[in-house]
Amino acid sequence: MSHDEEHIMSTKEKLVRMANQIADFFHSKPREEGIAGVAEHINKFWEPRMRRQLFEMLDGGTENFNELVVAASAKIKRPKAPEQADMTIGYTGPAQAENTAR
Repeated sequence: MSHDEEHIMSTKEKLVRMANQIADFFHSKPREEGIAGVAEHINKFWEPRMRRQLFEMLDGGTENFNELVVAASAKIKRPKAPEQADMTIGYTGPAQAENTAR
């Protein structure tokens, strides 16, 4: 087993690596097509939690990301925060739920 195989990446490191691999694939396309391709792939295949983490990292700085990922971020669907998502489905949280049960 090589040192690389023994190294365990964090979830964030994996997401950066995956996003950059997608961008590497689309670098052979014209720029606008590449940007659209990266965004479309992430929108189709990444679940909201993954996209939320991606935006948290991008909001903190873009130095680890391929520039095509950064450019595509404007076209990637930004998921709602968990609290916002709960409100749209009617979940009000444990404290408010207790008050309404009385």
